[in-house]
Amino acid sequence: MRIAVLGAGSWGTALAMQLCRSGDDVWQWDRRADRATEHQLARQNLRYLPGVDYPENLTVSSDMAAVLADATFVVEAIPSPSVRSVMTAALPFMRPDAVVCCASKGIEESTLLTMDEVLEQVLPPKMHARSTFLAGPSFAREVAAGMPTAVVVASRSPLSARAVADAFHGGPFRVYHTDDIVGAELGGALKNIIAIATGIADGVGSGLNARAALITRGLAEITRLAVHRGGNPLTLAGLAGMGDLVLTATGDLSRNRRVGLGLGKGKTLDQVLHELGQVAEGVITTKSARELAAREGVEMPITEQVYQLLYEGKSAQEGLRDLLARDRRAERE
Repeated sequence: MRIAVLGAGSWGTALAMQLCRSGDDVWQWDRRADRATEHQLARQNLRYLPGVDYPENLTVSSDMAAVLADATFVVEAIPSPSVRSVMTAALPFMRPDAVVCCASKGIEESTLLTMDEVLEQVLPPKMHARSTFLAGPSFAREVAAGMPTAVVVASRSPLSARAVADAFHGGPFRVYHTDDIVGAELGGALKNIIAIATGIADGVGSGLNARAALITRGLAEITRLAVHRGGNPLTLAGLAGMGDLVLTATGDLSRNRRVGLGLGKGKTLDQVLHELGQVAEGVITTKSARELAAREGVEMPITEQVYQLLYEGKSAQEGLRDLLARDRRAERE
């Protein structure tokens, strides 16, 4: 099987390397020609995953037509704000029977659409049922290194879900499947906001009790929005929800957690993002998730406080104070 991976960041590269382990021919698209050439010659992603060698069956190119030529399986692993433009550009070169796997996590800022809804607008109707969505706790560096990982593939089509799961599944990389796209997508997108909040609390030294409380109550508000949109609450108790949230909120490789840590230590958002040097999806998702929650009439207090810290200049101490000052209520409300 020939596989195309769109996106040459750490996540796209890690997924490309995992797909190579099954022996398939994998081509990876990088938007920058100079970087694609550099990585193809060095046989490493020198910027994002230095020291991890490419498999022999991985080819990197900036020629989108060449990457997509005759690919029966297309994995999209790019920052969520670019999904619409990249997939629109890719569509003319894609086989009409290709199975698409979206590995991006986020909510489009201008439309408040999930990645599933974005692809529904970009791809022709005959491809909608075959579209799949990858979620779950999976740091790119550990996937690239072949460390044990479990993820979930969501799709309306059981055949497509199983086909994508089979392509990724192998060695220590375990893949489950589900039909709950809404739960998987919102779990994957919204956990980044809670990871920022947890990082902020850790940055100001709030303690481990506060961390556990933020993760648990963060999962509650993620679940509220997902269920309101038609998701299954059990999905949010699984890999796409609790699993991804715990990893992103506590793991030192988490970019969103590192954003929160920097803010909690008094740095500005611009300083934190400059030091990070990579996209932190939660920064943009916080804004779109807040708007989506307001539109849907769903209360998301942690998201609201993170928004005020990121975009309205509120201090970390003020945000935590206001969360603690909220009226007491039943836990399942």
